[in-house]
Amino acid sequence: MKKIKKLNPLVTKELKNKTILITGGAGSIGSHLTKRILEYPIKAVRVLDIDEHALFRLGREVTDKRLRPLLGNILDMERMELAGQNVDIVLHTAAIKNIEISEYNPIETINTNVNGTVNLVKMAMKNSPKKFLNISTDKAADSTTLYGTTKNLGEKLITWAGQYLPPTKFASTRFGNVIETRGNVFEIWNEEKNNKKPLSITHPSMERYFFTIDEAVEFCLDCLLHIKSGEIFIPKMKSYKIKDLANKVSKDHNTIGLRNGEKMSEILMTDEEKKRSIEKKKMWVIKSS
Repeated sequence: MKKIKKLNPLVTKELKNKTILITGGAGSIGSHLTKRILEYPIKAVRVLDIDEHALFRLGREVTDKRLRPLLGNILDMERMELAGQNVDIVLHTAAIKNIEISEYNPIETINTNVNGTVNLVKMAMKNSPKKFLNISTDKAADSTTLYGTTKNLGEKLITWAGQYLPPTKFASTRFGNVIETRGNVFEIWNEEKNNKKPLSITHPSMERYFFTIDEAVEFCLDCLLHIKSGEIFIPKMKSYKIKDLANKVSKDHNTIGLRNGEKMSEILMTDEEKKRSIEKKKMWVIKSS
């Protein structure tokens, strides 16, 4: 039997009788956020996603009348305004995330990750939810890939909105790789191992920040308690060498080299951001400049 995680009483107070909209809500992080939020005494959670099958699967896994599956695209402004009516909290997870796919499809990536976020900010300007949390990535810090660059622009937009678009309180979270997300390196390694192939690693010395999807979900919910005016919240994460993680699956490796724009190691904050960050017990908070 799965152990039920204890509910945070402060989050309970924050979410009680609230209607929450989660964009990309049928994706890896979004679906886990949905399931966790439904453990709290909310009014409803609207799960908006472009993936019809993923919404169908989520509906099969979750039998709760408070779940509202919404099929839609964040590039559809009319759909966003309808989805956001009378919403109290917005959790924005929708994005094109795969580095290789985003590099090969720049127009679609910019449209979704930048213009889609613009649409959601416009929706918030019209519908005035109480809080808006944008889910970002460590690849936005000193970005070298198109994905990272679009997420950096999204962060800047949300920070601006947090400063100038009351009454909604806007902020972003920025964290590294989540182990259980679809298309992650562990999924690839397990497929390669099952097919008796060497594990593909980009470079033996490459390092990345990792934490679990449960940690990611709890961090997002905790951030809702601290939103004020465009902050970026960063969890205290541990960095791992990719080779050491691969060794836990198999000792047989094949070094394939770095992909376009990839760095040997990611950073959580730039030097400039460190100057205006505040350290807390479990996170750093980058204050809006």
